[in-house]
Amino acid sequence: MLPSTIRTTDFHTGGEPFRIVAEPPVAIPGATVAERRARAIEDPEIQALRAVLCSEPRGHADMYGGFVVPPNDAGAHLGVLFWHKDGFSTACGHGTIALGVWAVDSGRVAAPHTGSVAVVIDVPSGRVTARVHRQDGRVTSVDFVNVPSWVIAREVAVTTSRGEVSATVAYGGAIYATLPAAQLGLSVTPGHLGELITLGREIKWALNDSPHAVHPDDPRLDGIYGTIWFDELGDVPGQVHQRNVAVFADGEVDRSPCGSGTCARLAVLADEGRLPPGSVLRHDSVVGSTFIGSVLETVDAAGRRSVIPQVTGMAYRTGEHLFSVDPHDPLVPGFVLR
Repeated sequence: MLPSTIRTTDFHTGGEPFRIVAEPPVAIPGATVAERRARAIEDPEIQALRAVLCSEPRGHADMYGGFVVPPNDAGAHLGVLFWHKDGFSTACGHGTIALGVWAVDSGRVAAPHTGSVAVVIDVPSGRVTARVHRQDGRVTSVDFVNVPSWVIAREVAVTTSRGEVSATVAYGGAIYATLPAAQLGLSVTPGHLGELITLGREIKWALNDSPHAVHPDDPRLDGIYGTIWFDELGDVPGQVHQRNVAVFADGEVDRSPCGSGTCARLAVLADEGRLPPGSVLRHDSVVGSTFIGSVLETVDAAGRRSVIPQVTGMAYRTGEHLFSVDPHDPLVPGFVLR
């Protein structure tokens, strides 16, 4: 049974929406955030709450958001379950950036008038940090520091309706297949978006049940989350410049440069030797927004050479909602048109 009202605070990060439900009106049990996600996937009531918030007429096919839940322990300020039209994701960098702004602006986490504060958040893939920077009482930027990220496989052949391509699979809190759009004569531009969505879905589903989509420690993190298409825009000393679009879930399009996807790309570029110390990735999106990515350190994780990635961006509040759910409405929880 859906509640009659649902309160949300909405943000966008680089153009990508993030709808925050600070007090979910449905119980989401579990001892950890990862366990709560597993329970949510199987719970019809929680799935209905997700669906009503990201389906039309209250949402749309590319809606994104999160339920705030308790953290795993006192070492974090909060936990979150990330969701989209097709279910619950394991990681979300743009959402973490938005949650950092929200936590500080709402007073949930105390912050200096001018200075920085770390908002620690438990997500299904682990513990992450939103380092929030303020100037004269206003948030000016957020650094998203992610879980260890690494390259899983290179030169993975995938057959698509446009021919065979070669992809690199990498983990950045979620598993992505990444490849240049130029392989198929395309570019990361709105004019090619329809083709990128179709082919991105093909690649995702072709690899989703392959050995390349297996997390070494936690089967709850298995599966290809999305396909990242990128364009090379020219390196300069200290900077790699790329434009990308992530086609995730079942054909959703990230308007931002994709936070966890940027982490996967940082792992790939570091593995290629293209990010020496002090250099950054300027990662542009299909709508023209930008994240700045960097590698904080190299570590050993899951027996693999991994990086600790940082992605810097900014989120802005777009509004607050008190949604109504009429029990007599025949279109509840909603519909999705693509």
